Amino acid sequence: MTSNNIQPSARPNAAAKPSSSALFMSDALTKPLLSAVSILVLLVVWATLSTSGILPQGYLPTPSEISQDFTLLATQGYKGVSLYDHIGISLFRALSGFVLGVLLGVPLGLLTGFTKTGNALVSPIMAFLRPIPPIAFIPMVVLYFGLGETGKVVLIFWTAFNYVHVNAHSGAANVPLAYLRAAKSLGLTRWQQFFRIIFPAAIPQIFTGLRVAMALSWAVVVAAELTGAQEGLGYMISDAALTFRIPTVFIGIAIIGAIGLLLNLAIEYLETRIVHWRGR
Repeated sequence: MTSNNIQPSARPNAAAKPSSSALFMSDALTKPLLSAVSILVLLVVWATLSTSGILPQGYLPTPSEISQDFTLLATQGYKGVSLYDHIGISLFRALSGFVLGVLLGVPLGLLTGFTKTGNALVSPIMAFLRPIPPIAFIPMVVLYFGLGETGKVVLIFWTAFNYVHVNAHSGAANVPLAYLRAAKSLGLTRWQQFFRIIFPAAIPQIFTGLRVAMALSWAVVVAAELTGAQEGLGYMISDAALTFRIPTVFIGIAIIGAIGLLLNLAIEYLETRIVHWRGR
């Protein structure tokens, strides 16, 4: 009896799965496209609302009014001060307070997260002060530091210090116990454990605090410039609102948002260069 050697018919080739590089290219193109579409939709809605008469006249300036007012601000400034000087003084105040807050907040947060004594001494005070919004300190800042630059920098310093400290503390306090036991078994001293285990492990959390602190420092600069300032974006916005110069208000807000985005991107870039192992 002969056996029929039936060869299975060749199956049709399955649809080839896209390669990882193709998926990456697809995501790289899709995300910017979606972002561009969302911005375009926002601009269309803005132009429609400002020109259709749905809102009272003057409440929402048209794109042409914004463009004309921006050209005027860029060439003539505001209240005798150039637009670039307003931006520069706001950046100086925000970055000065932010840097001072980082210089004090990061070491203190690492210390309180690493040592029980430091945690017992500092954490109860910080837990009491942290829920108080920075704006609530404006009267005290004016009382003790006056209406000059010092009071504004102090207010921004406190904002940055608050968030940098809590993130540095969390990063140092939540290092896996297995790492510390391994360090002890290798005979590392207390300070060697700190510099080789605690500090590197806390860096990602520190950068999280830096991003939050930078965003809030730049936001609080507007509130800080309400206390007797004659220069700065916050002053320009508040003064323009009092005189009902609505396009100037919108331009000031847009500039604050754009600069805040650039500052955040700068910190993210620095994080990718320093914390190169994150996400791997």
